Amino acid sequence: MKSYSQFKEKIKFVLTDIDDTLTDHGLLKSEAYKALWDLKKAGVHVIPITGRPAGWCEMIARLWPVSGIVGENGGFYFRYHQQKMKREFYFDEATRKKNRLKLDQLESSILSQVPGSALASDQFCRLMDLAIDFCEDVPALPQDQIKKIVTLFEEAGAQAKVSSIHVNGWFGEYDKLSMTLRFLQKEFSLSAEQAKMQCAFCGDSPNDEPMFAYFPNSFGVANIKKFTSQIQNLPHYVADLEGGAGFKQITEQILLNQ
Repeated sequence: MKSYSQFKEKIKFVLTDIDDTLTDHGLLKSEAYKALWDLKKAGVHVIPITGRPAGWCEMIARLWPVSGIVGENGGFYFRYHQQKMKREFYFDEATRKKNRLKLDQLESSILSQVPGSALASDQFCRLMDLAIDFCEDVPALPQDQIKKIVTLFEEAGAQAKVSSIHVNGWFGEYDKLSMTLRFLQKEFSLSAEQAKMQCAFCGDSPNDEPMFAYFPNSFGVANIKKFTSQIQNLPHYVADLEGGAGFKQITEQILLNQ
């Protein structure tokens, strides 16, 4: 990765995807976890921005060295601060229940029309979306079948985003970026323009595109290269290494400028 020294301000927040950005084949290895601690020790707030479910986010917010987490592609944020958990959802409970019923109907339709797909193993602890597995715990599906899953969501009026392992679908006009900006404003009094200068984002797949497009300090781990044909707004910097090793490399560049 080329040297990154174009900051106008120091980076105060590192926003990062989790799957295949921090992890390697589903594992959070020691080098990536240490990189999270290195950022925290340097006074940099780490905030995962993920498609993973509420159940995972509850644990991560409590136990990882993070200042909060945006989950289910922007459906909510959780922040564990001063031994209290704050949970902010995009929708009220009644709307979430109504959307859940619609997603449950879509589940059987998609699985029946796309052989080889499966319900994501973490679906049981999701509150806002439906995650269809195309390569995490099932043999990898071809691109045309992944696109078919997206089409089925969209035909039902849902949004659909492709991660490195799932297609996530939900009802509502939110995404990773909109909830991230809400989190930063409500919890750190950071305006949208201040966020552009003080935040860096790290990701690896098409569902990270809104973040890549918004933040000038955007980074991809090397495995993003396999998605370049599917992303119009690519990160400004790409690590030489994949997954957690790439995240460590990005972290080292950021810390050089602190």
